[in-house]
Amino acid sequence: MAQHIARKRFGQHFLSDGGIIDSIVREIAPQPGDAMVEIGPGLAALTQPLVERLGRLTVIELDRDLAKRLREHPQLDVIESVDFAELAARFPAGKPLRVVGNLPYNISTPILFHLLGHAHLVADQHFMLQKEVIDRMVASPATSDYSRLSVMLQWRYEMENVLFVPPESFDPPPRVDSAVVRMVPLATPPAVDERRLGEIV
Repeated sequence: MAQHIARKRFGQHFLSDGGIIDSIVREIAPQPGDAMVEIGPGLAALTQPLVERLGRLTVIELDRDLAKRLREHPQLDVIESVDFAELAARFPAGKPLRVVGNLPYNISTPILFHLLGHAHLVADQHFMLQKEVIDRMVASPATSDYSRLSVMLQWRYEMENVLFVPPESFDPPPRVDSAVVRMVPLATPPAVDERRLGEIV
């Protein structure tokens, strides 16, 4: 099969470090039967060890060439759009989603805000992102990294930076450091109007 060339418009940097992949899988701790969804599986570096532990995995891939490749894998359900209400309906009623992914750098923030509106459907989220984005996500008030991203996500999630990922772990290497964040929706978030909160922030 022809080699896939990373596409700049999708912000593609493919994970290639086996040790880092193993560490990420340990942090996610997938269990057979989990209702897991992977965003941006790319060349399946993380996908394969996940599906080996899960038995079956749903993946979201917007690059049509990659989606075509992934459909050849008998244990993957491949979709090319992001609608988490529809996704939740694919799994047994009441089973919360576990969401994972190496999010493309150029659209990571929009994806995080999209998921914010579906947090009630989610058990946990593990994402690889630019380290500076995660620094803002987990920042404390009155620090230089505290921002709109901090306020909006901390309202809804408990978050933790769980793993540092250097540029050389990717092909092609990005020009920034990366990290993995664990996001667990709060069982009882403060009762606020999300739209009003967003406007104020």
